[in-house]
Amino acid sequence: MVPPTEISVFLLSLLAPGVLYTMNNIPALQEPLVILGMGAVILGSVLLLLFLTVRHKAKVDPLFYVFAEFSFTCLVGLTNALEQDGFISGFMGFYIKMGEPHLTTAYALMMSYWEGIVHFILFLVIIHRMKSYRSLGLLWAGSSIAHQIVHIPGVVIGKYGSNIRPAFWRNIPFFLAPFWAASLLFSRPREMQIITADKIAAEQKKSLLFRPIDLLLSLLLLGSMAFSVFRGFVVLDCSLDTCFTYIYQYEPYLKDPVGFPRVMMLVYLFYALPLLTVFIYGLKTPGCSWMLDWTIFFAGAMAQTQWCHIGASLHSRTPFTYRVPADKRLPVIALNALLAAAPALLALRCHTNPAYFMKPVPAGQSNSKKKEN
Repeated sequence: MVPPTEISVFLLSLLAPGVLYTMNNIPALQEPLVILGMGAVILGSVLLLLFLTVRHKAKVDPLFYVFAEFSFTCLVGLTNALEQDGFISGFMGFYIKMGEPHLTTAYALMMSYWEGIVHFILFLVIIHRMKSYRSLGLLWAGSSIAHQIVHIPGVVIGKYGSNIRPAFWRNIPFFLAPFWAASLLFSRPREMQIITADKIAAEQKKSLLFRPIDLLLSLLLLGSMAFSVFRGFVVLDCSLDTCFTYIYQYEPYLKDPVGFPRVMMLVYLFYALPLLTVFIYGLKTPGCSWMLDWTIFFAGAMAQTQWCHIGASLHSRTPFTYRVPADKRLPVIALNALLAAAPALLALRCHTNPAYFMKPVPAGQSNSKKKEN
């Protein structure tokens, strides 16, 4: 009897800590180029095993291999987080020393926890639901792309940029794969329940003032925009007294030389800000069906980055001078939590009552399932 695919992937992923432990105890496998080469061999072997696992199936979604391969690396990340926080030992020493020393930073630990818990669970659920996973896939794609566009530039421009070793470049395929996956997912038709033309018309006739939830969400998005602009100015060394006070008395983590917080604030300024703007437009203008996809993607991105940012700014591995002061924790955590919550609430609103965002359907069409591009 062949076990369910998600069980096979789960068991295969459990090999990751064993591989790390073995390499940590064989000196010949601990040279920088050898580590990079072994990483390629191991990932290639995992891909081969995955192919053998599903060879009996007539058709396999190509994204299955992405999700399953990433599941293996999720447990590498979780192993790193647990070792750096002192829960286990003897797994990652060689890789930290000769591979990616930045993985000891607080931001990298929070990133590893997110990857090892949230992404891992998400992958197993997606693999279990391979016939209907588009929304979950977009959630992961947003989270993973946000992870990489902060992680890679943060290492390069931060204090670890002068100590980049060959193993760091194994991140390149993990940077490209989520973009490829996202392009596939966005191009696939979404499946949703038909809503009658009368209901769509009734919803779309309401102005923003008569949709209190949408009005509140618009105000939250405006607040998120203002906060993103403000912190962007802060990391760009704005000379205003307000910026100076904020970075020294509220979020000194923004000037941590590791580079991650600076890159994240610039990503918010140049990428999140335009998206927040178009979401406000989507809440005001009926028939913007793209809101149903992009809000999920963006919610995943903001949840990942804010988890890492909040956690790293409080973690003991961040030098004391860069941690959020104890007397300012409540407002700082509240503001950052709201920044993560606003996109999630928007995505939830779009998917629980999508009539306002849908294109009109011919009257009399049945309430069955339909595919909408």
